[in-house]
Amino acid sequence: MRDIDPKTLEKWDKEYFWHPFTQMKVYREEENLIFERGEGVYLWDIYGRKYIDAISSLWCNVHGHNHPKLNNAVMKQLCKVAHTTTLGSSNVPAILLAKRLVEISPEGLNKVFYSEDGAEAVEIAIKMAYHYWRNKGIKNKNVFITLSEAYHGDTVGAVSVGGIELFHGTYKDLLFKTIKLPSPYLFCKENYGGLKPECSSELLKMLEDILKERDDIVAIILEAGIQAAAGMLPFPKGFLKGVRELTKKYDVLMIVDEVATGFGRTGTMFYCEQEGVTPDFMCLGKGITGGYLPLAATLTTDEVFNAFLGEFGEAKHFYHGHTYTGNNLACSVALANLEVFEEEKTLEKLQPKIKLLTERLKEFWELKHVGDVRQLGFMAGIELVKDKEKGEPFPYGERTGFKVAYKCREKGVFLRPLGDVMVLMMPLVIKEDEMNYVIDTLKWAIGELEKEVK
Repeated sequence: MRDIDPKTLEKWDKEYFWHPFTQMKVYREEENLIFERGEGVYLWDIYGRKYIDAISSLWCNVHGHNHPKLNNAVMKQLCKVAHTTTLGSSNVPAILLAKRLVEISPEGLNKVFYSEDGAEAVEIAIKMAYHYWRNKGIKNKNVFITLSEAYHGDTVGAVSVGGIELFHGTYKDLLFKTIKLPSPYLFCKENYGGLKPECSSELLKMLEDILKERDDIVAIILEAGIQAAAGMLPFPKGFLKGVRELTKKYDVLMIVDEVATGFGRTGTMFYCEQEGVTPDFMCLGKGITGGYLPLAATLTTDEVFNAFLGEFGEAKHFYHGHTYTGNNLACSVALANLEVFEEEKTLEKLQPKIKLLTERLKEFWELKHVGDVRQLGFMAGIELVKDKEKGEPFPYGERTGFKVAYKCREKGVFLRPLGDVMVLMMPLVIKEDEMNYVIDTLKWAIGELEKEVK
């Protein structure tokens, strides 16, 4: 690729590239980051400016950029073959990774179906769950239960089980109907980040009342322990386990979305481990390749898998697949990613960093424009408000979260907010002094708001 001067790249970026979740009118009016290389937790833009990647390149980078073992895994596989179809054939890395994922996942999740991103992993779980009941001869189950403020991706099926009006409202006429329970955090929230202790029981009773009354429920789908894209809204402890008990009691399937939470983000490999839950489906993505290549997986049980077995003429098999399903390169680097977890003791070394983050987050409560601070493991959100006492938000159009993020860039910290929630989702390998720098920078940037807000 020939060298292009930075100004030309900026011009072409604005002229040709339509960016996701981006108001392009605003983007084209502003100076934007174009990254050129990375090393460890750092990224460099086309002008040579250096930034800490404090959101793990949208929550997927685990062991840092340009990791030698991950690089080598890609290069080694590339010298063999980059891609072969898995429709009716297989490849070595996909087989090895499937076995490894089963070994590290909650007991009973014994089958792996690949795709390329988290939304597809969810879409597959939705279709499998629906198809499962049809193959069992049960035709009336056609309704899913989900949560308000849910986010499971942007494909039509994933949007159908979503619940964020800003993201999903435009497409409502395209979507299938669902039953929505309240967002656990918003339902249970007390002042200053606490959750009402009796709240989980109330929510579970709501769910049980629905399950008692209806026999048409396919499955309940929910994120694992925290509604991340909604602004880092954690569940009450034990809620996930309570849902699993009810789904078993009423013969309803359970889909757990671990796309954002999987691969160490909550302090364990998967959040399900913390509540002793084995769902019927577990959806994985983001950190599965350490942030290197697009890959996702939907894990399920032998019970579900066996319902799709039959003679060819019965047409019971799962009619779903993508061109790059089980891609050789992506599966190779995913295997290396799991090896790095073991060799570098990533989860063990993460525990003191989670404690440090917990302690440092307390400081944000002192700031005038911080209305809430939320955390699960190594995932955190700091919510900005115009008036702390009234809980009054900033007007959406003011883009306050982005203003704070741009301030952080001045000091070499790359963040992308969720509205006015400042998200901290740092690579698991970040050092404590680098963490402190990120947190100090974010505190300073939020403090700067006081000079601007009347």
